[in-house]
Amino acid sequence: MAQTVLMKGNEALARAAILAGCNGYFGYPITPQSELLEYMSRELPKAGGVMIQAESELAAINMVYGAAGAGGRVMTSSSSPGISLMQEGLSYIASAELPCLVVNVNRGGPGLGTIQPAQGDYFQATRGGGHGDYHAIVLAPSSVQEMADFAFLGFDLADKYRNPVMILADGALGQMMEKVTFQDYDPDKHKVPKPWATTGKTPDRERNIITSLHIEPEQMELINLKLQEKYRRMNAEEVRWEEIQTEDAEVLLVAYGLAARLCRRVVELAREVGHRVGLVRPITLYPFPHEPLAQLARQVKLIQTVEMNAGQMVQDVRLAVEGRIPVVFYGRTGGMIPSPEEVLEQLEKRLDGTSAVDTEQAGRELEAIKP
Repeated sequence: MAQTVLMKGNEALARAAILAGCNGYFGYPITPQSELLEYMSRELPKAGGVMIQAESELAAINMVYGAAGAGGRVMTSSSSPGISLMQEGLSYIASAELPCLVVNVNRGGPGLGTIQPAQGDYFQATRGGGHGDYHAIVLAPSSVQEMADFAFLGFDLADKYRNPVMILADGALGQMMEKVTFQDYDPDKHKVPKPWATTGKTPDRERNIITSLHIEPEQMELINLKLQEKYRRMNAEEVRWEEIQTEDAEVLLVAYGLAARLCRRVVELAREVGHRVGLVRPITLYPFPHEPLAQLARQVKLIQTVEMNAGQMVQDVRLAVEGRIPVVFYGRTGGMIPSPEEVLEQLEKRLDGTSAVDTEQAGRELEAIKP
């Protein structure tokens, strides 16, 4: 029976992962995702799984590599700098075509930065992040409910495509508490055959060898072509997005995650003063909803992306629109969260043509904190 409880985002995701049949978690503590690791350390062994706090994020992702290769339903989680340390291992995992779930509870950067929520890891997540031509499926929750839901979905997509799946959240979603309903889910009904797993030689089968090393360029190209065909299938079958009041929209906001939550309020405020504004929320950041945005670009006169970074998703939106209409950007960085009122103010300046991106407020705040 489905159960509704009040939970913090990090813990809700961890609980959902266990319910989804996760039998291996390998991670290292870093704010603002440490509650996920703590929950796993307490609850996963009770469910018969293995939890190891690794000596580093590099060790954690390679433990994931090994356990996924053995056929486990496995995951790791971290926050921005920790995810950066995992990139080599993620590239190996993608090349070896192993399913796993990776959670990034994004914090402000670059560098060690701040523990406050941000969206500065969009490029890293959607462009692979590590070396070589590879992609992870990237899911962007905007609520605690979706933090939980995407654990189930993420494991299923990872097994379907034999590919890493990333949940790209942020510090606010990881820390906030909301009601969450855990779906009825039988892991046994979602199991897929894994004849490729390294479970040892048996009388009826040879041993499997999993590697990402292919010295001959002809063989490496065949691996790449196979991966690119898989990514085309993802783009055809797995694009997810949400539209809010786009039917009559003349202006479109595009935002994901926490920024999309506040943009819902921007839509309400804008319509109260006569602006027909709609919102598109990409749910999969890879594969990105290029086609829905291309269709809406034939209807609206302006698109503004709202992001908690210096302007990253705006590039994908511009690619989708292909120059048909202006695409502008407004964002805050360093862990700052824009308010609905300031987003609307910037949008109205765009509509009347009086302002480019307003950097004066950020400049005033910088002056205020100088010693």
